[in-house]
Amino acid sequence: MRPPIHVSVWDGPASAEPAILVHGTFAWAALAFEHQRPLARERRILLPDRRGFGASPDLRPGGPREGHGDHEDRDDAITSDYAVDAEDVGALLGGGAHLVGHSYGGTVAMLAAAAHPGLVRSLTLIEPCAHGVAADDPVVARAIEDGRRYMAGARRGTPEEYVRAAFGDGPRPEPGSWLLRAAGTALRERPCWLADLATEPLRDAGFPKLVIVGGWESVPPGYRPGMADVMRAVCARVADRIGGRLVTVPGAGHEPQRERPDLVNALLAELWSATPPG
Repeated sequence: MRPPIHVSVWDGPASAEPAILVHGTFAWAALAFEHQRPLARERRILLPDRRGFGASPDLRPGGPREGHGDHEDRDDAITSDYAVDAEDVGALLGGGAHLVGHSYGGTVAMLAAAAHPGLVRSLTLIEPCAHGVAADDPVVARAIEDGRRYMAGARRGTPEEYVRAAFGDGPRPEPGSWLLRAAGTALRERPCWLADLATEPLRDAGFPKLVIVGGWESVPPGYRPGMADVMRAVCARVADRIGGRLVTVPGAGHEPQRERPDLVNALLAELWSATPPG
């Protein structure tokens, strides 16, 4: 049996159904969603750290393993797995909750919602890295192959080098030890953009769905070339396949909840308040 993950809780009125916010890669919950704390005025907010990130245990004892190179098919080298994360999130749904997933966490949220549709009150996907849903799009297909090549090279380096590649000389999140751990886990996680995601269960589910994509007016440092076009294509396809509302947040890139929290928080509050309790 796996040890439990760490879950931070922002207390709010118990009369409203809670919300679970699932972070992406190279991060942890309190960092990814630090600007969503005002939402706790209306309901409890649960912030799980995915395995290998933040204060949660590693997926396997001993932490990241070195020297495996490109490990997509090597389970012994995987230090983070979206399928395991989805099980962890499913266990948090309790009697019902709103579910939000960002980036890698979008894949996790899609899997958890498909497995427990009766317990999900609403599903919000913020820039979900669900590339497999749009893999027939040439732009997305090229991004998948580029991602394979890039990560194969990055895995031959160190977490410190990965942090430098992502942040350069710019400010870095604290604590630094958590950032290095997140980088090591991100280098050896099962790539969520290769996940085979069934969208039919989500389309058939009765809860409302919202897909948020950044406006990508500019591309922040540290992102792969063409990221804007890729995420627009992926988010549009995901919204179409699951029957969700697609909303573009201007002035944001891959982290709308951090770059434009005013707009994202308003979208979430509106969706949650308009959804009848289960």
